[in-house]
Parts: sequence; C-alpha cells; structure tokens
Amino acid sequence: MLALLQDLVRHKAHANASLLRAVRNHEAAARDTEIRARLHHVILANRFWFSLMRGISFQPEHESHVPDSLGEVAEVYRNTHSQELEWIAGIQNADLARTIETPFILGQTFSIEQTLLQVCLHSHGHRAQCATRLRQLGGIPPSMDFILWLKDRPGPDWI
Repeated sequence: MLALLQDLVRHKAHANASLLRAVRNHEAAARDTEIRARLHHVILANRFWFSLMRGISFQPEHESHVPDSLGEVAEVYRNTHSQELEWIAGIQNADLARTIETPFILGQTFSIEQTLLQVCLHSHGHRAQCATRLRQLGGIPPSMDFILWLKDRPGPDWI
C-alpha cells in the first residue's frame, strides 16, 4: 500500500501543478474568484492534514485567508508539495498505521494511510470542480488522469 500512496501523492502534485498552469494561462480563469477560492480550499485542507501527519503546528486563522492572486496560491502549492514529496519519499510501511486525531472530528482517530488517501481524494474531487469551471470559462483543462500519469510519472511542472 505504501508504494501506491506514494504514487498518489506524487500524482497529486503533478495534477495540481498542471491545473494551476492551465488556470493561469487562461485570463478569465486566472481572475476567477471561485476557482481561486476552491484551489485555496484544497491546499488549505492538504496543509492541515499534512501538518497533523508530521505533528507540526497549523495556524488555521492565518492559513484560512484566501490570497489575492492566483500566483500566491500557486506558491503555497509549490512549497507544500515540495515538503510533502520529500516527506512521502521517506516514510515506511510501519508509519502508515500510526494514528492521528483532529479537533474537527472529535472521538475519532485516523491512520496515516487513511489520511493520505483522504488528502488525495479530496484534492481529486476539487480538481474536477475547478476543471469544470475552467471549461465553463472557455478554457481547456489538462489531462490529470492517474492512469495516464503512471506511464512516465512526471513531476510537478510549476509555473
């Protein structure tokens, strides 16, 4: 399961970078507050869970502010994914069973394995929403399929 989760996290970084590039390259989408807010929500949730998994502090009051530009959102993605990719490369199978708790779902614990899957699925769902919005605005969403990514396994191409 570890290898699959590592692939899903790597794919997530690539797919997020591809989507950000497509949005940034389409003028109406780059200015669209709905896309920017949704993209921020995705990376906010990603950062929250990633902080819990690493046992580091997360400041929701600071992190919750939606940046004023798509470039600022993209920078948060780039920094987060860089740290996340380094971390995921070093975890072991035994790490997947470790549990964490969130103050937002009291009385429940989650394994690192479950948490990683949640982050990847959450990101995937919102990427689909952003791709739909991009298409509504006249843009062309990039190919973000996991199965296609597996062929060459490209890293994220940040803008």
